[in-house]
Amino acid sequence: MPKAKSFNEVTKDWRLLLAADIVVFGFIENKLKVLLVRRKFEPGVGAWAIPGGFVRETESLEQAALRELHEETGLSQSAYLEQLYTFGDVKRDPRGRVISVAYIHLVNNPEKIKLNASDDAAEAKWFDINSLPTLAFGKSHRDILEYAWQRLKWKFEYSNVALSMLPDKFTLSDLQKVYEAVYHKKIDKRNFRKKILAIDFVEPVDQVKQEMGRPAQLYKATTTKLKIYNHVI
Repeated sequence: MPKAKSFNEVTKDWRLLLAADIVVFGFIENKLKVLLVRRKFEPGVGAWAIPGGFVRETESLEQAALRELHEETGLSQSAYLEQLYTFGDVKRDPRGRVISVAYIHLVNNPEKIKLNASDDAAEAKWFDINSLPTLAFGKSHRDILEYAWQRLKWKFEYSNVALSMLPDKFTLSDLQKVYEAVYHKKIDKRNFRKKILAIDFVEPVDQVKQEMGRPAQLYKATTTKLKIYNHVI
């Protein structure tokens, strides 16, 4: 019977890299936008990519994703963070065998965030999810972005995650616009308000905001924690 090989013998020629990528969504000018970085180095120098990079031996996946995000854009953890999916097509990265664990990161008040690209990113910029530039890693990053957007739509259907993309106080019109931006379609105003007010989703505050020359009631989230519903709208 042949002698069984040791673990080191079996794996000595393996070269497998692990990356953490982070898809950052923000609600800006009534549009769903995603934060991308322009690459400073090859592969894809000058093209745009999802923030991310390789995981170090001394850090967790989440730590790696947040570190890369901060290094490349200046952003730190904000309103909501969720692990999205693991992408492992064999030839997805020209540098070799790279498996990517992707995250979704939601921010509120993105207009107030000062972006500061550094490390291997030359620039950080928000892009309309429906009008993306040429991506440095092509299909690999398109797949991540498309699935992240789809996951966000699903989360909007049964949770209060939409509130993570709004300031602490908002009108029902503000909330509806977020849903319309994520679903990329118009929603009936009367039905939307009826459904939102029928569940324990938001509560009014003692304050109004001027909308189209008239005072509009301001609301806040009933909870800052993630909450699951049978159906939101």
